[in-house]
Formats: sequence, structure tokens, C-alpha cells
Amino acid sequence: MKLTSGMCLAAALVFGFCLETHSTRAGDDFTPEPGYTSLFNGKDLTGWRLGKEILNGQTETKNKKWHVTNGAIVIDGGGGGDIYTAQDFTKNYNLKLEFRASPKADSGVYVRGVQLQVRDYPTAGPYKKVKFNDGGWNLLDITVKGPVYTTTVNGKAVSEKDVLDLTVKDGKPAARLNNTPLDFSTIALSVGAAAECKCNGEVIEKNLKVGVGGGVGLQSETGKFEFRRIRIKELP
Repeated sequence: MKLTSGMCLAAALVFGFCLETHSTRAGDDFTPEPGYTSLFNGKDLTGWRLGKEILNGQTETKNKKWHVTNGAIVIDGGGGGDIYTAQDFTKNYNLKLEFRASPKADSGVYVRGVQLQVRDYPTAGPYKKVKFNDGGWNLLDITVKGPVYTTTVNGKAVSEKDVLDLTVKDGKPAARLNNTPLDFSTIALSVGAAAECKCNGEVIEKNLKVGVGGGVGLQSETGKFEFRRIRIKELP
């Protein structure tokens, strides 16, 4: 069949449209739930940083370890440094994201400076019994709330069911735990926050102690890891 110049132009336009649709679709086909703000636009590393370097508009880091491919943030093995959102979060929040791990890969998500182990769980642990999509996408759901009060007596934590009474008379402290006199050398009270972490709907960390603020971080450790659909919602 003989192609006219008009037919060639039409074919080229259709072909070009298909290429453009394929390249951008992965970054555009997901809309966060109402109330959530996307932390990753699916196209580049805008809103993220590596060390002090802001990555706005970049599709890969200078060391080429981190890059955006097919609508996901990808880390190829370790040694690339950890990346963080440029924005810090000090209020309570719910964070959702999806990850895909190569066999035995090891990474992590930093929540206010504390690492949640994110791995190919069935092979690398530590949550080997959690429901997991081998070679597929898995959902992390992290809820951070505070303030959380932690009290220790002589280095041992006081539980939520315990009642600790502390009095000071004539400069001398006295304590009772569950109405029983208590000998103590140190009593410490700290105020922080805690995160409940779920993978595919199952709790993997009920009360992960985290800091009072900080960005969301992704770790470069071992093996190939992919992250996508990263969104956050502030909570009361």
C-alpha cells in the first residue's frame, strides 16, 4: 500500500501520542484519597532532597542511584544515600505508600528520624509472616500520633495499667507503684510520639517510638526497591 504524506503525518502523530501516553500515564493515573496530599508527583523528584541538595525537577540523583521510572521512585542497590522530603512534619499524620522489593532487598522508611524496616519480608524479615505480594506492590499504612508519654522507674517502663504516685515532702521524694511502696534510684518521664505501622492491612509495629518532627525518608540499603503513590494526611 502506498502511503501519502498526509497518512504518514497522521501515523506519526498517533505513534507520538501513544509514546507520550505510555510515558506519562504511570505518573498520572493515581489520585490520592480526599484529604491526602501527594508527596511524589510520579514524574520527578520535586519535593525531595538528598542531603542538602534539593531535587526539584530532577528525574535522577547525581550519583544515578535514585531515579524515577514508570511512575515510581527507584533505588538500584545501596550506596546512594537516603532521600527525604524537603518538608518536615510535626503534626499527627497518616502516611500511605506502595513499595515493590526485589528478592532479598532491604530498604526502609524513616518516620521522624526513626527507621521502619521495609524489606522483601518473606526472605529478609523481620516480618516474615505478614501478608505479602512477592514481586508485586505492597501497601504501607503508617499513622503517627502524639503526645505519647513514657515513664520508667529504675530503667523499667511503667505500663498503661500501672498507677505511679510520686510525692515530695521536706525535700525527700517517695513513690508508690500500684499502691505499693517503691524503692527507686531514677524515675524518668519522656514525651514523644508513636507510629502504628501496617503492611497490606496487617499491623507490623503497634507502637514504634518516633521523634517529634522530621521529614519522610527512603533508605538506600541493598537490592532494588521501588516506591510509588506516596501521600500524607494531617490528623487532629
